[in-house]
Amino acid sequence: MKLSIVIPVYNEEMTIGELLERVVRLGLPDIEREIIVANDGSTDASALAIAEQQLKRPDLIQTYSMPINLGKGAAVRLGLHHATGDVLLIQDADLELDPSEYGRLVQPIVDGKTDVVYGSRFLNAPKRNIPLRSRLANRFLTGLTNVLFGTRLTDMETAYKVFRREMLQGVKLRCVHFDFEPEITGQLAKRGHRIVEVPISYNPRRANEGKKISWVDGVEAIYTLLRVRFAH
Repeated sequence: MKLSIVIPVYNEEMTIGELLERVVRLGLPDIEREIIVANDGSTDASALAIAEQQLKRPDLIQTYSMPINLGKGAAVRLGLHHATGDVLLIQDADLELDPSEYGRLVQPIVDGKTDVVYGSRFLNAPKRNIPLRSRLANRFLTGLTNVLFGTRLTDMETAYKVFRREMLQGVKLRCVHFDFEPEITGQLAKRGHRIVEVPISYNPRRANEGKKISWVDGVEAIYTLLRVRFAH
């Protein structure tokens, strides 16, 4: 099995180098890997940090860049377009999520139990380090997803989404911002694909540390969920 790790990047010079080092060091027996970095028009030193890591492992790391910043959804779509793996995994460029948990994320797919896995920050995990506002917003958006699509998720907005590449056949993704998360979730659920969640750890950062999501993204998520659910 080949695993494509898609990493959207926008102004993450403080974390992208260490993240790539961690992903490269991972040991996943019997799984071939490729790392697809989608640089979303970064204006800091992210491109330099990515290039330094790519020089060390040109056989493993591929980089694709957009001339201007369009948004996470656009970057993920760019990475997915170039991915060649049997299984696709989305990894944010910050260090909020731990790549050492890839084994847990891909195991249900390897075992043939499902074709889609989400890493849940709220499933059997302590929530003390997650701000109350973030917990409430996620609970509302996840609850709305469950009502609209009949799912039983605990963390729709998770950045850790893993799926077999054929799950994207016939799926038209058009969101370019953080509304990518509800769009792909709604599209997969609407097609009857069962999403299995596994617990993951989470180390959230604050806005002054580079956190980019805001309340506007929550409004876009609501609109996207409704659009996907009721579109013909």
